[in-house]
Amino acid sequence: MKETELWLRLQQHLGAGYYRVWAAEYNLADLQDRTVAQAVADGVPAKTVWRAVWAALELPPRER
Repeated sequence: MKETELWLRLQQHLGAGYYRVWAAEYNLADLQDRTVAQAVADGVPAKTVWRAVWAALELPPRER
């Protein structure tokens, strides 16, 4: 997964007006209590970040 796909998926699930705020403020335990933005900046692979988001948002398996 590319970083651009990660951001597109976040936008699809959280909405255009909210996904960037959520990504900058919501700490995810699966990312060592980092936000999505921090994890991406730290070089965590987008696929790993998405899996943490998927679990946090309790999305259906088909979205994984």
